[in-house]
Amino acid sequence: MLTYALRRLLYSVPVVLVASFLLFWGVRIAFDPLAKLRAIPDPGVVARETARLGLDRPVPVQYWLWLKAFVSGDWGISTRTGGDVRGMVFPALGTTAQLVVWGALFAALVALAVGAYSAVRQYSAGDIALTGLSYLGVAMPPFWLGLILIQLLAAWPQQQFGTADPPLYFVGLHSVSGGGVADYLRHLVLPVLTLTVSLVANWSRFTRATMLETLASDYVRTARAKGVPRGQVVIRHALRTSLGPFVTVAAVDAGVLFGGLVVTEQVFAIQGMGRLFLDSLLAGDVFVLVPWMLVIAVAVIGFNLLADISYALLDPRVRLR
Repeated sequence: MLTYALRRLLYSVPVVLVASFLLFWGVRIAFDPLAKLRAIPDPGVVARETARLGLDRPVPVQYWLWLKAFVSGDWGISTRTGGDVRGMVFPALGTTAQLVVWGALFAALVALAVGAYSAVRQYSAGDIALTGLSYLGVAMPPFWLGLILIQLLAAWPQQQFGTADPPLYFVGLHSVSGGGVADYLRHLVLPVLTLTVSLVANWSRFTRATMLETLASDYVRTARAKGVPRGQVVIRHALRTSLGPFVTVAAVDAGVLFGGLVVTEQVFAIQGMGRLFLDSLLAGDVFVLVPWMLVIAVAVIGFNLLADISYALLDPRVRLR
């Protein structure tokens, strides 16, 4: 398995290089890195910055110079804030990671339980009700759901009970060191709940479909014919077999989510990857956009590798070569 992981990582290197070059080239075409300086009536400043950044050279040469600096740890300076790009990306990535990890873990537990129940109780009243709720969860836009949760769980209790700080009031993502674990979790509830609803709606339907297929398989019918208890058949056979595809889908989705929950972070004023991307895109900050895209590309590749390895560990029929 270690050999497989190393080989996949080596295969990923040219993919990342090609993707990063295309991203670099596209951003260079779409945005002018010196747009703000050109507004200054001093051609000498623009000429010096053009020479310093190598903007007068061909795009492949510019990319090579940028890549060498990026690998060495010099990610450049943001034209929007004047701060170090690496010092902007990593804190935003850590903030988004907290939302994704907590949201994905909670959603996975709920989705597995809901999907398993719906598969075992197919076409029952509970299955029909949960199916309808899942479709409703898919249909609800995150920005609308976030605003509704703020109104119901934060604004309404404050209006009704006159409390200055209702239990689920959210003013931004706090750290554990800032106000303790309880304060951290309290400020995390609403954005994680917003994320969880959409994930559970999708993952529970996938779990139901895979478990129904497994429950109809020959070896499950054989186990039932031998008198194996129903609970053991469902948990040790059907659910365990369905975990492989489920983990694969969840890992791939989590990798994509690391690109930032743009709407959720905007609604809850979270300074994560989505908010950083949106602010940088609107400002045309090319020195943030390219590193941001490369970090996300690496995250997606890493989670795809994690999904493949997890599938092999959960399903003994799968062999990594």
